[in-house]
Amino acid sequence: MPYTKKKKKIKKCRLCEMKLDYVDYKDVKLLRDFLTDKAKIIPKRLTGTCSKHQRMIKIAIKRARQMGLLPYLRY
Repeated sequence: MPYTKKKKKIKKCRLCEMKLDYVDYKDVKLLRDFLTDKAKIIPKRLTGTCSKHQRMIKIAIKRARQMGLLPYLRY
């Protein structure tokens, strides 16, 4: 049986499709989509976001955590 490669599904950046220039830390509903159930930030290889938006998400989540809008940990 010959080895066949699976085609990799190309993920598109959701934020580029929404044409967002800035990710706001007060938009908790959007930021929760990029957190695991234990409140860890999901890497871009899993979410499919581009590098620019992943950096914005990271900064926004960290700001929201400092403001008390998002948890640091969830058990």
